[in-house]
Amino acid sequence: IQPLIFYYTLTGTTKIHAERLATTHFSETLSILSPILHDLAAIDLDDFFTTIPSSKDPTTAFFYLLLLPSYNVLDENNALAVFLAHLRDTHFDFRVDTAPLASLVGYTVFGFGDQGGWPGEEFCRQAREADRWMARLSAGHRAWALGTADVSKGDVEQRLEEWAGGVRVVMEEIVERGGGLGEAIEGSGDVLESEEEEEEEEEKEEEDEISSQPQQSIKPKKFRRMRPAQLSPTADLEDLKFPVPVNFTTESRSNLAPLPMVPASSPTHAALTKQGYTIIGTHSGVKLCRWTKSALRGRGSCYKYSFYGIASHRCMEATPSLACSNKCVFCWRHGTNPVGTTWRWSVDPPDMVFAGMKEGHYRKIKMMRGVPGVRAERLAEGLKIRHCALSLVGEPIFYPHINELVGMLHRERISTFLVCNAQHPDHLAALNHVTQLYVSVDAANPQALRQIDRPLHRDYWERFLRCMDILRERRMRQRTVFRLTLVKGFNIEDEAEGYAQLVQRACPAFIEVKGVTYCGTASATGAGLSMKNVPFWTEVVAFGRALEEALERRGMAYGIAAEHAHSCCLLLGDRERFWREGNWHTWIDYDRFFELCLGDKEFGPEDYIGEATPDWAGWGRGGFDPRDERVDRKGRAK
Repeated sequence: IQPLIFYYTLTGTTKIHAERLATTHFSETLSILSPILHDLAAIDLDDFFTTIPSSKDPTTAFFYLLLLPSYNVLDENNALAVFLAHLRDTHFDFRVDTAPLASLVGYTVFGFGDQGGWPGEEFCRQAREADRWMARLSAGHRAWALGTADVSKGDVEQRLEEWAGGVRVVMEEIVERGGGLGEAIEGSGDVLESEEEEEEEEEKEEEDEISSQPQQSIKPKKFRRMRPAQLSPTADLEDLKFPVPVNFTTESRSNLAPLPMVPASSPTHAALTKQGYTIIGTHSGVKLCRWTKSALRGRGSCYKYSFYGIASHRCMEATPSLACSNKCVFCWRHGTNPVGTTWRWSVDPPDMVFAGMKEGHYRKIKMMRGVPGVRAERLAEGLKIRHCALSLVGEPIFYPHINELVGMLHRERISTFLVCNAQHPDHLAALNHVTQLYVSVDAANPQALRQIDRPLHRDYWERFLRCMDILRERRMRQRTVFRLTLVKGFNIEDEAEGYAQLVQRACPAFIEVKGVTYCGTASATGAGLSMKNVPFWTEVVAFGRALEEALERRGMAYGIAAEHAHSCCLLLGDRERFWREGNWHTWIDYDRFFELCLGDKEFGPEDYIGEATPDWAGWGRGGFDPRDERVDRKGRAK
């Protein structure tokens, strides 16, 4: 028997359980091979759930174990929803056998859920649905009953161990019999077998209760609540043994009031608040950047100050949308923000979002008054927001009123630096002027993009390329920047040529090349990310040089304009547009930008170019402002 363990994970916890299950409970024997793990988000589902994978040894049979968490996410395109939809579509596909997985010697499912947060039918709902579909596709080869664990009770390991012990016994019995589940194994019948047994038991108990009551207290028997109200959408009409009630007055889900993205009572709200976010309304947030704290103390500023002249102590980092359509392996937001491909939540008005951002930011700035080393003049300047980085978490252009919000920022003379992930071309095309538009370009081919960004959209590469074309169309009206996050082992090796092709396609004004910042979270560990994937500064420089040469071979005049060695980040600029009088001019004239933006005339990036990039920020100079104090906590030479 070859056990195959399939799992789905957002934060890496389920993967940890799957790996522990494989190593602890299913050690290899003569008859039971060592389990093979598969991430449902990384495999081709047709290879495993439309047909059985082939084996070199014809005597080897497969046994499926599915470990599925429960996520209450309104999104049809996350990997878990796609998996359940695939099982359903395979069952209804007339081109596929009725039971394409019938050759499995068995399958079983284990679900992780939170009964406190999602009680009743929502508890382990995805695992229950998968169990039902697998029963149909495998011709009822459920080898062991569905196992569940409530994470709020803290006994997940115990429940998983009990379930795994039963599964192990079943495998050994199958080996002894030479294959086949046998009639004595619990749950080896039809998909609705357990539900029918429960109904029969409930009816019998009801009859016993009625017969034991006095005659005068017996009331006419009421109709039981019909099963379709409890079954998930995966139930077949052919499987139902009673008429299906139809209520023509019931409103569809789309007509009901939309739900909040991050309710105040949700675990997501609690997790983000614990990480230092101030949640605004139901879907926005603000947080004090660590570079803002550093700049207030005169200990250095963000790389954006070296590159563009953004004063870090006057910069607000915020987002109008905590939801994102990617699950990047290097995301340092701990994987606690919501995910989705379309906006399905209630929408807060932009004036409320803007007011909440300012209030939350100023409150955090004022909390810095008692911190040792804070400079009084910078604290006073920090109480007047000058810049806004719409890059905190999630996808800012996802917000339906993003243009109104950007307009409010500009009217208060706050510059806007907006970051998007190149997965929403329609939103990008509809975006009004921002001070600087970032696009995250984390891979040069569809395979690498899927591996590192883990996008939820199925047509993610087509969307990505459409965004590149939109950038090219708007390059003379919008100051555009490619943001390349380098992750060793994912997107550095032999990728310079591929990135050069994308630059040639989009023609951005600048290209930021930055080494990944390792955050050490479970989600990063679950994706195979460790400190080994963080490139050294010399490797970032080497990649920047290689990209510069690849662009030069294509006749494109890009050169390294600035650096911030502390952040492992360098900036390439378009020489034809931003090299003037022997100097790079990457800084921005913000006063001029507001004059142009609030005026009636069309303008482009060259119209608000600032003064020459300072010498200390230039190539080979390190990018540290000499007016600040360099502090090394480890006592090394400054």
